[in-house]
Amino acid sequence: MPKPAREPTFLPLTMAAAGSAADGSADPLARDSAQAVRHRAETANSAAADCWTALVAGCTSGRQTLVDELHHLSMATSQYAGTRWWLSHGSVHRRRVVEAEGRIDEAVRDGDGAEFAEAFVGYDQAVATVVVHVRSRMGSLTQ
Repeated sequence: MPKPAREPTFLPLTMAAAGSAADGSADPLARDSAQAVRHRAETANSAAADCWTALVAGCTSGRQTLVDELHHLSMATSQYAGTRWWLSHGSVHRRRVVEAEGRIDEAVRDGDGAEFAEAFVGYDQAVATVVVHVRSRMGSLTQ
Protein backbone atom coordinates (compact mmCIF):
# COMPACT_ATOMS: atom_id res chain seq x y z
CA MET A 1 0.00 0.00 0.00
CA PRO A 2 1.46 3.39 -0.94
CA LYS A 3 2.28 5.81 1.82
CA PRO A 4 0.56 9.20 1.75
CA ALA A 5 2.73 12.07 0.60
CA ARG A 6 4.31 14.09 3.34
CA GLU A 7 3.83 17.81 3.51
CA PRO A 8 7.05 19.57 2.50
CA THR A 9 9.19 20.90 5.32
CA PHE A 10 10.68 24.34 4.82
CA LEU A 11 12.00 25.03 8.34
CA PRO A 12 13.47 21.73 9.56
CA LEU A 13 16.52 23.25 11.27
CA THR A 14 14.50 25.92 13.06
CA MET A 15 11.84 23.50 14.27
CA ALA A 16 14.48 21.05 15.51
CA ALA A 17 16.59 23.74 17.21
CA ALA A 18 13.61 25.39 18.90
CA GLY A 19 12.21 22.03 19.97
CA SER A 20 15.54 21.01 21.44
CA ALA A 21 15.89 24.37 23.19
CA ALA A 22 12.39 24.10 24.65
CA ASP A 23 12.80 20.49 25.75
CA GLY A 24 16.26 21.04 27.19
CA SER A 25 15.71 24.23 29.17
CA ALA A 26 15.34 24.19 32.92
CA ASP A 27 14.51 27.91 32.96
CA PRO A 28 10.73 28.31 32.57
CA LEU A 29 11.02 31.68 30.77
CA ALA A 30 13.58 30.38 28.29
CA ARG A 31 11.52 27.23 27.77
CA ASP A 32 8.34 29.24 27.11
CA SER A 33 10.18 31.54 24.72
CA ALA A 34 11.71 28.58 22.83
CA GLN A 35 8.27 26.95 22.67
CA ALA A 36 6.91 30.16 21.16
CA VAL A 37 9.63 30.01 18.48
CA ARG A 38 8.81 26.35 17.81
CA HIS A 39 5.08 27.11 17.53
CA ARG A 40 5.72 30.04 15.19
CA ALA A 41 8.08 27.89 13.11
CA GLU A 42 5.44 25.17 12.77
CA THR A 43 2.82 27.74 11.76
CA ALA A 44 5.20 29.40 9.27
CA ASN A 45 6.16 26.01 7.88
CA SER A 46 2.52 25.18 7.25
CA ALA A 47 1.98 28.57 5.58
CA ALA A 48 5.09 27.94 3.44
CA ALA A 49 3.73 24.57 2.32
CA ASP A 50 0.42 26.20 1.37
CA CYS A 51 2.21 29.01 -0.46
CA TRP A 52 4.49 26.52 -2.23
CA THR A 53 1.45 24.61 -3.46
CA ALA A 54 -0.06 27.86 -4.72
CA LEU A 55 3.19 28.83 -6.46
CA VAL A 56 3.42 25.46 -8.20
CA ALA A 57 -0.22 25.76 -9.27
CA GLY A 58 0.29 29.32 -10.51
CA CYS A 59 -2.04 30.80 -7.90
CA THR A 60 -1.50 33.80 -5.66
CA SER A 61 -3.38 32.62 -2.56
CA GLY A 62 -1.59 32.32 0.75
CA ARG A 63 1.20 34.73 -0.06
CA GLN A 64 0.35 37.41 2.49
CA THR A 65 -0.30 34.77 5.14
CA LEU A 66 3.22 33.43 4.64
CA VAL A 67 4.81 36.88 4.82
CA ASP A 68 2.90 37.58 8.04
CA GLU A 69 3.85 34.22 9.60
CA LEU A 70 7.52 34.70 8.77
CA HIS A 71 7.42 38.11 10.41
CA HIS A 72 5.85 36.54 13.53
CA LEU A 73 8.58 33.88 13.57
CA SER A 74 11.29 36.51 13.23
CA MET A 75 9.75 38.48 16.10
CA ALA A 76 9.51 35.37 18.32
CA THR A 77 13.15 34.66 17.54
CA SER A 78 14.17 38.18 18.51
CA GLN A 79 12.27 37.85 21.79
CA TYR A 80 13.94 34.51 22.49
CA ALA A 81 17.33 36.05 21.77
CA GLY A 82 16.67 39.08 23.96
CA THR A 83 16.45 42.66 22.79
CA ARG A 84 19.86 43.71 24.11
CA TRP A 85 21.71 40.88 22.33
CA TRP A 86 19.53 41.09 19.19
CA LEU A 87 20.32 44.79 18.75
CA SER A 88 24.02 44.61 19.68
CA HIS A 89 26.14 41.45 19.44
CA GLY A 90 23.39 39.64 17.53
CA SER A 91 23.02 42.34 14.91
CA VAL A 92 24.85 40.23 12.31
CA HIS A 93 22.36 37.43 12.91
CA ARG A 94 19.44 39.88 12.88
CA ARG A 95 20.53 41.21 9.48
CA ARG A 96 20.79 37.67 8.09
CA VAL A 97 17.26 36.85 9.28
CA VAL A 98 15.83 40.09 7.90
CA GLU A 99 17.61 39.72 4.55
CA ALA A 100 16.47 36.10 4.16
CA GLU A 101 12.91 37.05 5.09
CA GLY A 102 13.06 39.76 2.41
CA ARG A 103 14.30 37.27 -0.20
CA ILE A 104 11.33 35.01 0.51
CA ASP A 105 8.95 37.94 0.24
CA GLU A 106 10.47 38.91 -3.10
CA ALA A 107 10.30 35.33 -4.41
CA VAL A 108 6.65 35.12 -3.37
CA ARG A 109 5.81 38.39 -5.12
CA ASP A 110 7.67 37.25 -8.25
CA GLY A 111 6.12 33.78 -8.15
CA ASP A 112 9.63 32.31 -8.46
CA GLY A 113 9.56 28.79 -7.03
CA ALA A 114 13.30 28.18 -7.34
CA GLU A 115 14.14 31.43 -5.54
CA PHE A 116 11.46 30.64 -2.94
CA ALA A 117 13.08 27.29 -2.12
CA GLU A 118 16.59 28.74 -2.05
CA ALA A 119 15.55 31.67 0.12
CA PHE A 120 13.92 29.32 2.61
CA VAL A 121 17.19 27.45 3.05
CA GLY A 122 18.87 30.71 4.02
CA TYR A 123 16.05 31.81 6.31
CA ASP A 124 15.88 28.44 8.05
CA GLN A 125 19.62 28.43 8.59
CA ALA A 126 19.65 32.03 9.86
CA VAL A 127 16.86 31.53 12.40
CA ALA A 128 18.15 28.15 13.58
CA THR A 129 21.62 29.64 14.05
CA VAL A 130 20.17 32.29 16.36
CA VAL A 131 18.31 29.69 18.42
CA VAL A 132 21.39 27.48 18.76
CA HIS A 133 23.63 30.43 19.56
CA VAL A 134 21.28 31.76 22.22
CA ARG A 135 20.86 28.31 23.75
CA SER A 136 24.63 27.77 23.93
CA ARG A 137 25.04 31.26 25.39
CA MET A 138 22.41 30.53 28.04
CA GLY A 139 24.09 27.24 28.84
CA SER A 140 27.44 28.93 29.35
CA LEU A 141 25.85 31.48 31.68
CA THR A 142 24.56 28.73 33.99
CA GLN A 143 27.85 26.82 34.16
